[in-house]
Amino acid sequence: MPRPSKYFRAGAGAVIADGRGRVLALERADIHGAWQFPQGGLEDGEKPLDAVFREIEEETGITRDALKLVAQYPDPLAYELPVAAQSLKTGMGQVQFWFLFKTKAPSFDIRLPTHGEFRSASWLPFDRVLSGVVNFKKPIYRKLRSYFRIYLRRKKT
Repeated sequence: MPRPSKYFRAGAGAVIADGRGRVLALERADIHGAWQFPQGGLEDGEKPLDAVFREIEEETGITRDALKLVAQYPDPLAYELPVAAQSLKTGMGQVQFWFLFKTKAPSFDIRLPTHGEFRSASWLPFDRVLSGVVNFKKPIYRKLRSYFRIYLRRKKT
């Protein structure tokens, strides 16, 4: 069935925490200094949890068995792309299912694809990611920070 001319693409996103009060952020290749979490669109017939694991692995090289699912945001969250960024593939934006994961190991390699959409990856405080995300995603990131806050506290050692 063809897509309608105006639609929001279904997607999934991941907040990945390291247990030290930091989250994994990816710096966009096309916008220097713009950080975001792993995310992407659902493929036909794909469940949101399967999609988020696929996106995490495609964008970071982190496999499903390196992560522990901690929580899911209770409702889908939507953002609208600026008109210039809208396309047949992206639609008007995304309606996303969001998940929070913690890493099982204290450290591991993050492998960004060559010539991918990201130039670097870093473990940052959530507020640093929020200050660096593109403006149209800020409301979503604020909701994620608020909802996942209790899970993101630094472990006492």
